[in-house]
Amino acid sequence: MLRRLTLRDVAIVAELEVDLGPGFTVLTGETGAGKSILIDALQLALGNRADAALVREGAARAEVSAEFDPPDSLGPWLDAAGFARDETLLLRRHLDNQGRSRGWINGSPATMAQLREAADHLVEIHGQHAWQSLTRPAAVRELLDAQAGVDGAPMAGAWRTWRAAVAELADARARRDTLDRERERLAWQVAELDKLAPAEGQWETLNAEHERLAHAQALIEGARTALDAIDEADDSAGALLARAVAALDEVLRHDAELGAVAELLRGAQAQIDDAAHTLNGYLGHREPDPQRLAELDAQIGAWVTAARRHRRAPAELPALLASWQSELRTLDAAADLDRLERAAATAEAAWRDEAAKVSKLRRKAAPRLAAAVTQAMQSLGMAGGRFEVALIPQSGPQSEPQAYGLESVEFRVAGHAGSTPRPLAKVASGGELSRLALAIAVTTAQGGAGARAASPVGPSGAGATLIFDEVDAGVGGTVADSVGRLMKQLGATSQVLAVTHLAQVAACADGHCVVSKSLRGKQTLSDLQRVDGEARVAEIARMLGGERLSGQAHAQALLGLGGKAASGASK
Repeated sequence: MLRRLTLRDVAIVAELEVDLGPGFTVLTGETGAGKSILIDALQLALGNRADAALVREGAARAEVSAEFDPPDSLGPWLDAAGFARDETLLLRRHLDNQGRSRGWINGSPATMAQLREAADHLVEIHGQHAWQSLTRPAAVRELLDAQAGVDGAPMAGAWRTWRAAVAELADARARRDTLDRERERLAWQVAELDKLAPAEGQWETLNAEHERLAHAQALIEGARTALDAIDEADDSAGALLARAVAALDEVLRHDAELGAVAELLRGAQAQIDDAAHTLNGYLGHREPDPQRLAELDAQIGAWVTAARRHRRAPAELPALLASWQSELRTLDAAADLDRLERAAATAEAAWRDEAAKVSKLRRKAAPRLAAAVTQAMQSLGMAGGRFEVALIPQSGPQSEPQAYGLESVEFRVAGHAGSTPRPLAKVASGGELSRLALAIAVTTAQGGAGARAASPVGPSGAGATLIFDEVDAGVGGTVADSVGRLMKQLGATSQVLAVTHLAQVAACADGHCVVSKSLRGKQTLSDLQRVDGEARVAEIARMLGGERLSGQAHAQALLGLGGKAASGASK
């Protein structure tokens, strides 16, 4: 429920704070007094698109805050979005005169999208041009789906998958010749390079082995010379070390200090023995291999030739082959029309399955909605009239899938008894359309959590604040009485705010606020006052067309009837 709305420097409002309670409250006043400014300001706090023209002339910025009793359904969203949970929910919005705006939720900065998401749980606004949506197929379908509790996301996702599969199939068919030629070229390139069978790291291994074999004789000679120097020659390092160790061993008994030197020499002797053993092993397995060297020359030459042909470094050939093989697999898949046709058929079947679920919900909800709106029409100047929700199947069972499902939705109306319902846009006058929009708005609003659509019913949950902005324009007489009673009934279970020019509607309200404007200094400013008693009688009389004694008596009578409507609604 909306508890408080605070405005500062919005349009012709300098500063205004209005406390609101439960039940049905009306906003009345002279044309141009600023009644709709309050609705515009509230929508600003709810994240609607901002217009710098809303900033009061001469002010730096406009400020709006709306305080709500938070519904239980909003708690998980607040937690997920990182906003604090408090006893009240405070939405704030600042808009400067350059059109820049900022928003907050419970004191924390919020994006406009987050304000709008919060608004989905809080407020449902029915505008005075709600009837226009009744002539738009998409809006009509969305309204029925909202009543049916349809979640269209799975069907829409299946439809997008089908579209992608069909597009891929059509592309493959259109490019079939081109794909075949490209595949043949790529297959030849892969086959040629695959003969070389290049593997990662192989180029480096080949070069290292070639380097070793190309210098095999020099390596053998170097190893032999080293072995002679350390072990096999008469004056080898090993022989000299042995003589040195023997000399020290002879004199160690005279000076133990030489023992450390002797140990160092024995260590060096052991290392020389190890080196000699390793060199002997190396020489035992190393012989020049001209045949293997020739093989390596041929392999390396093949790598270099292939690299030059494909304008790559030799080390890049393995990656090039892998990329060609991947492209070839992709081309094989793209050219596999049978597979693509099966994929498209599977995707269409999945869409039809989801669409059938949606259709079942629509068929169940359509007669319920039709009956409820028909009942509301009887008291809105369309007695004997009938409302129908028609589901029009696509032509033929094999018709192409559509994002919205297996059928279109059409509202049909018979304005009086005995007539056949026909498409609403063709038979309803502007006044009838307005009253039908009001009947649908009231019907779907009474549906609580099930009433979730874009227009004329706003997205909301049970317990949301319902706002009717001059939806009763163009009606009067007994119809106006019915509108008042309907809104009174809604007010018994929901908070209802209505901007109205009809005295009959205002007389049924639980609370009454009057918006007025006056000249203060050089500026015209708007203000709001809650009225009761004689002040309310005077306002109702003004709305009836005069404040003389007869007008006031009429106003008193209307208020008396409004009170009876209140007691009747509560029973």
